[in-house]
Amino acid sequence: MRDGQWLVQGDAVTLATAWCLLLMSVLSWVLILFKGWTLWRAARDLPRSIEAFWQAPDLDAACVRLQGFDRARLALPLPEALRAWRAAGARSALATQGDVQAQRTRVLRGALQQSAQRLHAGQIWLATIGATAPFVGLLGTVWGIYLALVTMTGDAQISIDRISGPVGEALVMTAAGLAVAIPAVLAYNLMGRRVAQLEAELEGFAHDLLALD
Repeated sequence: MRDGQWLVQGDAVTLATAWCLLLMSVLSWVLILFKGWTLWRAARDLPRSIEAFWQAPDLDAACVRLQGFDRARLALPLPEALRAWRAAGARSALATQGDVQAQRTRVLRGALQQSAQRLHAGQIWLATIGATAPFVGLLGTVWGIYLALVTMTGDAQISIDRISGPVGEALVMTAAGLAVAIPAVLAYNLMGRRVAQLEAELEGFAHDLLALD
């Protein structure tokens, strides 16, 4: 079996492994490009959004002003949640019980969690692809070697030259798995650092809003 014929003529396991790696690669690069562009835009817009917020005369005007800057809606949920809490007034619910500062903290914490979830969207898929792709490629390699050996079982003479070709082709699956995993892992680590920076900025913004009268 030369020139990749083991893949073309492979059974369901070989084809399923190859298609799985292809789909993982496509999904990984779609996430890398989309998530990278989203985080780049958020890193550029978030400082401007916070600066524009504090230049407004009051909370209502600040929320309206923030809508024009915060396209990713990372900072906007925090003042909107605070404004909704103020507008709700006194209600007989557990959420409005206790110290006023504790209520404000609870409201801002919930809005901050929503923004954090938006930042982390897609990260779990990159981590999963980076962790599993090498093993999927290894499965394809092992199965390809098995098929190559089974094909040569009936041959009277087996030499290194006849084995090296099919085995080398099967090892391509391991390389394919690494080629899928390495970009996903690198992107996950780099994006995780950027997400942590944005989260720190949002936490500082929430702390400032907590002290707002």
